[in-house]
Amino acid sequence: MAMALRCFRHLPSLLYRSSFTTIRGLPQAPAGCPALLLDGCRQCVHQMLLTRQLATKKAKGKGQSQARVNISAALVEDIINLEETNEDMQAVVEALKEDFSRNLSVRTSPGALDHIIVMTKDGKFPLNQLGQISQKSPQLIIVNMTNFPESTAAAMKAIRESGMNLNPEVDGTIIRVPIPKVTREHRESLAKLAKQSTNKSKEALRNVRSKSINQVKKFKNKVSEDTIWLLEKQIQQMVDSAAAEMDKLLAAKTKELLG
Repeated sequence: MAMALRCFRHLPSLLYRSSFTTIRGLPQAPAGCPALLLDGCRQCVHQMLLTRQLATKKAKGKGQSQARVNISAALVEDIINLEETNEDMQAVVEALKEDFSRNLSVRTSPGALDHIIVMTKDGKFPLNQLGQISQKSPQLIIVNMTNFPESTAAAMKAIRESGMNLNPEVDGTIIRVPIPKVTREHRESLAKLAKQSTNKSKEALRNVRSKSINQVKKFKNKVSEDTIWLLEKQIQQMVDSAAAEMDKLLAAKTKELLG
């Protein structure tokens, strides 16, 4: 028993010098340590080193998933409302979905023009609140600005700059919007707009993250560093999840647009 204890007292030094074992081999047996016991020590050391190396490679490996944090929102409600943060992020995702559905379609419909924002001298208004939108033919949409004739020019500008590849023409208070032919160039233009919209949404997502992280850091002198770190990791996980959902939406929309 005494010999065994003497041997295991040297185990930390063996581990400390473990980084050299692959080149120089394991250290020799301490004085008085039986060969059989040393063999056992070496097996333990090899096993521990192998486990450590595999764990390190897994953690550093590209594309490897890391352990997820799942903090109870109730436990940190005095620091930050995680449920509200998640709702804000999901709202950004839903806004992107709505943008894809409303504004990025191969076939332009009257409904696609409804929510184009028009800047007037009285403020910003959706186009459908200023004019009556109807489809004259499969190739032509009409916007009647009779009720707000003074906003006709602003409506024209908003339609032209909507990113929908539309070139409106005006006739008094009537705006004619020819529907572009579905060409390969048009499809690629829409796909590019989808990418731009996704990037803008990701920027909005990062803004939510920054706001949440700043809220957490206000408590760095009141709670432990571990708590701050875990909350930041939880928030980042939420961002990553929302961004991944956006990437899936973009991939599906791009496939739809490019046919």
